[in-house]
Amino acid sequence: MANFDAIIIGTGQAGPALARRLAGIGMKVAIVERGRFGGTCINTGCTPTKTLVASAYAAHTARRGAEFGFSGADVKVDMKRVKARKDHVVGLSNHGIERSLKSLENCRVFEGRARFVSPREVQVGEEVLSAGRIFINVGGRAAIPDIPGLDQVPYLTNSSIMDVDFLPRHLLVLGGSYIGLEFGQMYRRFGSEVTIVEIGPRLTPREDQDVSDAIAGFLAKEDVTLRLNATCLRVRNDGGDVVMTVDCDGTSEVRGSHLLIATGRRPNTDDLGLDRAGVNCDARGYITVDGELRTNVPGIWALGDCNGRGAFTHTSWNDYEIAAANLLDGDHRRVSDRITAYALYTDPPLGRCGMTEAEVRKSGRNALIGKIAMEDVSRAFEKSETEGFMKILVDADSKQILGASFLGMSGDEVIHCVLDTMYAKAPYTMLERAMHIHPTVAEFIPSILQDLAPLSAP
Repeated sequence: MANFDAIIIGTGQAGPALARRLAGIGMKVAIVERGRFGGTCINTGCTPTKTLVASAYAAHTARRGAEFGFSGADVKVDMKRVKARKDHVVGLSNHGIERSLKSLENCRVFEGRARFVSPREVQVGEEVLSAGRIFINVGGRAAIPDIPGLDQVPYLTNSSIMDVDFLPRHLLVLGGSYIGLEFGQMYRRFGSEVTIVEIGPRLTPREDQDVSDAIAGFLAKEDVTLRLNATCLRVRNDGGDVVMTVDCDGTSEVRGSHLLIATGRRPNTDDLGLDRAGVNCDARGYITVDGELRTNVPGIWALGDCNGRGAFTHTSWNDYEIAAANLLDGDHRRVSDRITAYALYTDPPLGRCGMTEAEVRKSGRNALIGKIAMEDVSRAFEKSETEGFMKILVDADSKQILGASFLGMSGDEVIHCVLDTMYAKAPYTMLERAMHIHPTVAEFIPSILQDLAPLSAP
């Protein structure tokens, strides 16, 4: 048995940073990785998808050359070169993390599957590792729905589509939320026909209705076909094509050459032997943690996507910061300290923070709202990127900002003006009176806040 001060299972966003921090103060650390170093973000999430989005954006902009006063040859996408560019970007991060961990003093890397033997022991291959502190950072993977016929049809997930180096003739995307929308728009811009199938009545059901409507609008302008309210789904293979039935009477079908499943995520906790350690999970397999990310077993923490307290790279990184602050710095940080914030990387992107308009209405607060169309934002108009809008909600009594949705050019960056004000617990009037640079998208935030109106009844 090999004894350590700490064992970290997984090299996703939280794991390597925590290993460096613990090893840096002289702890003997073991870190375990059974797949590719860097976890979801580096290998199948943020890094590769945003690299692909950038290629798709460049192709789309080139096709719009006449709008900007130039013309060029017919734009044709070479998917092998697109994939090679993506692989190069991913490789720099992936190999960099692996090298840094393997050269880190006081840290030993184990490659293989980790399974608990007891609350203090983890087996990797033939070796048993022991430590007083164990951090689970195993991430998640695509959730595959139970659809009749799916086991007889080849399909792609957000992971396997990373190996695609060809252009699907017609890509069917099952799932009209964040992953599905990004890939759907991306592959339409690469040149595929795309149909997005969503079982609900609208796209992005977590967002407000106006956000969903605007996204549907700009996707339709790019000839992405949307099939909403798809019920009683069934799939079959017909001459090499994937055929999906999207209604209960079986009369409505969509046909494509390839199928992408984008219906959510599930945690990688089912083969960890958590029962041997006595670690509790919820009904979906997420590890139950408290506000400091401690499990029910003393000495075991769960960080990142596997704990159900956030499904983003930035929440995973913040998990590391919370654990390190409480364990090493004598600080008292909790998950409840953070404000909901994320982005959807369609074009234009959606930047979100705090409460949605629907949540504010449901709360019954005395609230104000301000909204501006992106076509009225000079910077967006100058760049001919006028889809979307920006809206901000504030509490009329406390003057605190409650939330914001920025669907438009640079919305994923501009949202931080609002987010940082919320963290500072400053009244919206501070941001209202700020002088922002012209011409920018952010300069219109004070204008939005100067034109607030009572949030009317729905």
